[in-house]
Amino acid sequence: MNYGISVLFRAIPVFMAIFCFSFGVFVYEESLFPGRLVAGPVLMALGMICVALFATAATIIRQIINTYNPVAKYALPLLGYTAAVVTFLCGWHYMHAGDTLAHFVAGHVICGVSFIVACVSTTAAVSTRFMLIPENASSDDDIFPATAFSVAQVRLFIFIVVAMAVAAWLWAGYLLFHASDSDAFYVAGHVMAGLACICTSLVALVAVILRQICNRFTRSDGRRYPFLVIAMGTLAILWGIVVLSGRVTSLSVTGYIMIGLGLVCYSISSKVILLSAVWRRTFALANRIPLIPIFTAFICLFLSAFLFEMASTHTAYFIPARVLAGLGAICFTLFSIVSILESGTSSK
Repeated sequence: MNYGISVLFRAIPVFMAIFCFSFGVFVYEESLFPGRLVAGPVLMALGMICVALFATAATIIRQIINTYNPVAKYALPLLGYTAAVVTFLCGWHYMHAGDTLAHFVAGHVICGVSFIVACVSTTAAVSTRFMLIPENASSDDDIFPATAFSVAQVRLFIFIVVAMAVAAWLWAGYLLFHASDSDAFYVAGHVMAGLACICTSLVALVAVILRQICNRFTRSDGRRYPFLVIAMGTLAILWGIVVLSGRVTSLSVTGYIMIGLGLVCYSISSKVILLSAVWRRTFALANRIPLIPIFTAFICLFLSAFLFEMASTHTAYFIPARVLAGLGAICFTLFSIVSILESGTSSK
């Protein structure tokens, strides 16, 4: 990877974050529809995921092009974790800032997004020793590298992402349990479940990176972790299709958001599949794997375009149309990450 390409791959998450923030502010300030109170803040929260993805991209790229230093080693993951805390606090505040259903739904979703930001930030933290992956992959022994993470550090990283995923699933369960009490619980609960699927997918990604850094990755891991991520994406999409079959349009359109969240899981799967496929072997199609998040980004954006048109006749489509545009931006950001991984790990 040359310096010019490295700048491009770092610029993508920055531009996608700017898009989410600016589009979110525009929707919140300029729109005349009540849905702006949900779509605007949620779009801005999705921008925080792009910030954490930038931290991950910069962490890996600096190691590849030999510009990594102690400041970047700690500052980049800290940037991501700070974004996670800020996102959660903003979501919690927004949840209690008004008595409307919009504040309730958006606040819960933003808090759920903060769990994803924390998981992505953990990916950046474990990637601080990324160069051990190609080094271990080029060797046939199973010696634990002296410079790898300690057992305690590995457990801490796994605890963080598992805790985020469990929290998201429990929160979704609580909301869905009370779904009959209010439409707000129904919508927030289903979206939170989709966010939990993404958190679970990121657990698999962090586990793969850690096991390869510690030289403990096995063939069974290469099957198990990609299957988990694909299963989460499929679950979210099928769940979304079931929700779409509902008779009340204002509630059933939540299914489109769940489908978008499932597509984000598929984008994450490209990273897990790539790392598994190139471990101690040459995979001829490695440079094609980055196409996965490109396709998912296009699907999100095309679906968003259709929903924008439908929103002109039914306001229920206003929120999913905007949110899917933000999810498309996240998928495109994941394209830059998997391209970086392909450059740093694949044998040419």
